[in-house]
Amino acid sequence: MEDNEPAAKWLALISQALNEPRDEVDDSNVSIYYKESRSHHGSYEVRNNGKYCLIASKQMVGIFLAVWVRSELVQHIGHLRMASVGRGIMGCLGNKGCIAMSMSLHRTTFCFVCSHLTSGEKEGDELKRNADVAEILKSTQFPTICKTPDSQIPEKILDHDRVIWLGDLNYRISLSYHDARTLLEVNDWDALLDKDQLMTEREAGRVFDGWKEGKIFFAPTYKYWHNSDAYAGEMTKSKRKRRTPAWCDRILWYGNGIEQLQYIRGESRFSDHRPVCAVFKARVDNSNNGRHRKRYSSVGAGIPLDEIMPQRHSFYEY
Repeated sequence: MEDNEPAAKWLALISQALNEPRDEVDDSNVSIYYKESRSHHGSYEVRNNGKYCLIASKQMVGIFLAVWVRSELVQHIGHLRMASVGRGIMGCLGNKGCIAMSMSLHRTTFCFVCSHLTSGEKEGDELKRNADVAEILKSTQFPTICKTPDSQIPEKILDHDRVIWLGDLNYRISLSYHDARTLLEVNDWDALLDKDQLMTEREAGRVFDGWKEGKIFFAPTYKYWHNSDAYAGEMTKSKRKRRTPAWCDRILWYGNGIEQLQYIRGESRFSDHRPVCAVFKARVDNSNNGRHRKRYSSVGAGIPLDEIMPQRHSFYEY
């Protein structure tokens, strides 16, 4: 279908980055691919993909989430479920909102949330974004797959051991375009971050209470002129169309046992945003139902970042 073309292109690019150079595929390297069905419960098909495997993928209008794992870990993944919440027009359409995926790896539960929150840089728009986050946390409900009363399989986002939330959160910088540009030209990002709405709202306890975000050492990721390293405001004389540069694209995490190793942006020009990427190390409980001494292993990303996010020269390079 035409609507699925962006997702298909992303899957092809990510698959190529993760699995090159391609060796002959081992039959034991299998993955599970989540595909929407009319029943909205989804269907599954087995895929062989080499070193990394796609275990879940879902698209909702412009929001797309795909989760890949090393092929040897697939056998230890369970309780795979998807959910989505629309927060767009009339508070329900899917042009804004989130896609979430829940899974367990050994005895540790993970949740991945990809969201697109309310846009706009008028005063008070940040409160609408706060409301989006609150509604997503409240309304995201994963299907019940175990009716045992003492079941520990999470059904809400915050019930998971480890949670990663990423996407276009759309929080802006509370400065005029001129003041923001003046600070940007001298790379005074600390002064800009002091006016970052997401940081302000988090510090005030109005959104993402208890969540963490790594230190930002990269230039604002929005808004760029098409196929250019110039911010859009530099290329237009219309104040109405001008957008103050901002860190709209963010990655946060929740829960213990997660360590962030890297937080960077890429320089791909396919959008008016610059993509962001984070690398984490997560602790996983692989004890055998408590019958043996609890053991922990770490799951880290072995993805070559320069292959996924090719770097290009930028005037605002740190």
